[in-house]
Amino acid sequence: MGSESEDDLVIRLVAERLMQAHPRLAAGLVKAAVATAYEELRYARVRTYLPVLMERRARDLLSSDEQPPSP
Repeated sequence: MGSESEDDLVIRLVAERLMQAHPRLAAGLVKAAVATAYEELRYARVRTYLPVLMERRARDLLSSDEQPPSP
C-alpha cells in the first residue's frame, strides 16, 4: 500500500469527485481549487466534516471561475 496520508487521500477523492462533476474544467483548475480549499480548512479542530467542507469551498471557487467576466 502507498504512503498516502489521510489528508492526501481526502484531497484526491474530493478532486476526483469534482472532476467528474465538472468534466469541462481543466484537471489542474479543479486540483488548484481543492488545494485552496484544503489550505483554508487544514487547521480545523473538528476534521469530521473536512471532506464535505472542502468540496463545497472548491465548488464555490470553481463556480466563480466559470462565470463570464463582468463588463
